[in-house]
Amino acid sequence: MIDLIIHPKTLENNIAYCREKGITLPTFAMMKNPETVPGKIKDQLKTTGLWDLCSANLYRITWNNEPKDSGGLFGGVNHFVLPPELTGCRASIIMLAGRWFPTGAHKVGATFGCLAPALVTGQFDPQKTKAVWPSTGNYCRGGAYISALLACNAIAILPEEMSRERFEWLKTIAGQIIATPGCESNVKEIFDKCWELKKSGENLRIFNQFDEMGNPLWHYCVTGHAVETLLKDFLAKGKRFAGYVSSSGSGGTLGAGYYLKQKFPRCKIITAEALQCPTLLNNGFGAHRIEGIGDKHVPWVHNCKETNFVVAVDDEVPMRLLRLFNEPLGRQALAEAGVDKSLTENLDLLGISGIGNMAAAIKFAKYNELTEDDVVVSVATDSMQLYGSRLGELEQELGVYTEAQAQRDIELINAITIDHTKELSYYDRKAIHNLKYYTWIEQQGRNVEELNDQWYDHDNYWYSIFDQADTIDALITDFNDRVGLL
Repeated sequence: MIDLIIHPKTLENNIAYCREKGITLPTFAMMKNPETVPGKIKDQLKTTGLWDLCSANLYRITWNNEPKDSGGLFGGVNHFVLPPELTGCRASIIMLAGRWFPTGAHKVGATFGCLAPALVTGQFDPQKTKAVWPSTGNYCRGGAYISALLACNAIAILPEEMSRERFEWLKTIAGQIIATPGCESNVKEIFDKCWELKKSGENLRIFNQFDEMGNPLWHYCVTGHAVETLLKDFLAKGKRFAGYVSSSGSGGTLGAGYYLKQKFPRCKIITAEALQCPTLLNNGFGAHRIEGIGDKHVPWVHNCKETNFVVAVDDEVPMRLLRLFNEPLGRQALAEAGVDKSLTENLDLLGISGIGNMAAAIKFAKYNELTEDDVVVSVATDSMQLYGSRLGELEQELGVYTEAQAQRDIELINAITIDHTKELSYYDRKAIHNLKYYTWIEQQGRNVEELNDQWYDHDNYWYSIFDQADTIDALITDFNDRVGLL
């Protein structure tokens, strides 16, 4: 359970502080249905940029933002559909678009899900305590941004090999940036840095996305609801919802899958990872280039018992398709191959991990021989907005992109097969769950009884956590009422 014990003295201080700074907070209900956002906030947003350091942007932590960089309000769920003409599989793949969140990635929602309960219970003091955001990329960006909106100090931790765009933006937002050795798969080094900070004696709170239950809770409530809303139109047309695909990463985005399982019991949850670091598939290790999906461990917040498939994606696929989807010659070749031009012009909505998720969805669709009557849902966590420098680096490494290369990359999509796809049995799922022991019990000091509860007391453990959203909403509503600005 998320600790919701009230600390009265700090809570009173937090209320006075937020009143002084003009800060109020959205509820989970508002993030799911932003038409309920107070009119006073909507008026502010009409003149506010999507990334501006304005506390009103807390209310833009939703999948329903109007797709505008400034002044937008709310509309439908941001998404796009990848048709068979692009993917080479018969099923349609629906991708949620993270591009239109503040910071350009949905991870800002996960950070809010972790920080908000601590703020409205008085367990976190923004005036005295630094918020530490350990991450393989977008989570620490979201945490630094949320911290800036709340006028508190933040420490962002991420691997040194992440894209230049991430570091350049963080320099303008975070109080301190710590670059740890390695790439996306070097999560242990991030954990080691957290222990070092804990032992420093400094007044800080570490919001570790890999074990903070506010992370999957946010996705369970907000992302899960967004997918359910999208599916209504497809199901009304006679389509079947086959599965939900998400990279392993922190395990947070998989939370939407647990919600969808409750609503659509026959759907499958598919966990994607990099073939170069096949932790779930082969208990393996290694380094890879799919930015933002840390691995070499099983996140504490990953509900392994609900996972039906593991799919490993060769990182060469997203790196090559990154060029195909964004180079003019690549888009031209796709249009000539029958892909609608309106889609080719918007393929920059797919960042590297989004392309990886797309490839995993194709593998799942082909493995299960899905047809035109089926839809698969996945997530474009971020967009090319955060990877422009990678295109330049690839050109330096491989040369100028050519028409011949575009044709080979189209063939690469069509050649995606069901290799490295595993349908999990009960004991396969338990084997993945048991891997948590080595990271979380031996290294990170978690409780083995809780580890066993995650498996043997499964429904009570997980769904009692997800049922806390209404209680947190009540705390946020009371907090806002006492701040008195709405």
